[in-house]
Amino acid sequence: MEIKEIMQNVNEFFAEHVAPPHKITSVEKAEEEGWRVTVEVIEEKEYMKKYAKDEMLGTYDVLINQDKEVTSFKRVDIRYRSKIES
Repeated sequence: MEIKEIMQNVNEFFAEHVAPPHKITSVEKAEEEGWRVTVEVIEEKEYMKKYAKDEMLGTYDVLINQDKEVTSFKRVDIRYRSKIES
């Protein structure tokens, strides 16, 4: 249940402050206390749709504390959604 609660908290945080998550691709216990989560977000969806461009997918690293709260996040990558990761 702990991972489910962490994922729910990350979804809520991103929906409110960044953009609704496309998907959470990993949840793992961090070396320090807490958790590390990787989230993919569709960036500027309306802009890309308006100009018939492929959607951009941002990948974020998110740190969660022991209380299951988001303490930090940063975008580590951005790519076209159709581009295959290498």
